[in-house]
Amino acid sequence: MAFKKLLASLGAGGASVETVLTEVNVVPGGVVQGEVRIQGGSVNQDIQGLSVGLQAKVEVESGDEEYKQNIEFTKVRLGDAFELQAGAVHAVPFGLEIPWETPITMIDGQALRGMNIGVTTELAIARAVDSGDLDPINVHPMPAQKAILDAFIRLGFRFKSADMERGLIRGTRQRLPFYQEIEFHSPQQYRGLNEVELSFVADEHAMDVVLEMDKKPGLFSEGSDTFRSFQVGLHDYHGTDWAAYLNQWLSEVGSKRNWF
Repeated sequence: MAFKKLLASLGAGGASVETVLTEVNVVPGGVVQGEVRIQGGSVNQDIQGLSVGLQAKVEVESGDEEYKQNIEFTKVRLGDAFELQAGAVHAVPFGLEIPWETPITMIDGQALRGMNIGVTTELAIARAVDSGDLDPINVHPMPAQKAILDAFIRLGFRFKSADMERGLIRGTRQRLPFYQEIEFHSPQQYRGLNEVELSFVADEHAMDVVLEMDKKPGLFSEGSDTFRSFQVGLHDYHGTDWAAYLNQWLSEVGSKRNWF
């Protein structure tokens, strides 16, 4: 499925830009491919720069304030400067790598509400820069991530919400300036437990899985028994019954606190 975007013309008789994504469904560590097509206007123009990147809309906490911020977390320049002839069409194919830490936006074909991630296109002509709207992409979980998510579903957890927050999770392999939290409602058998929050922080070899109950705003309580972080290999996750693993941890914490 191709997804198109048209940037506004730059100046009277100026060039216009259309971005076409070959496929909007991707996974972390994959590649989103497409083509940028620049249509010349009525005059020749010097194209000084063309780039594509990935952008996310992230929650930011600052004191007592919360607001949304667009963060571009990868960017690739496409080619060198050139002169675009009047009326000519200049097509530039691209492949943009999806960072391993990129938050997922889809679970079992369903979009996660509030997840805004997409491709941006930027064209520079004569010191003017035209940045277009976001071209959304659908980021599906890698198989290792899906194994953990499926374990929660098997235990009866229900998806509540997801968000992306600026900040760092200590003790993980995180490199991006933000992370994702996926929240699940607890099933009845874990009475006393309202929800569990899940974060993935991956690289090309493995991922840190961060779980927390009773999260205090803005803090990961690493010294608490309601916090757990463990590593899962991207290629050797098959040998573990993750539903049993999660149930054991939840049961241990619940029995200590007389929740269950």
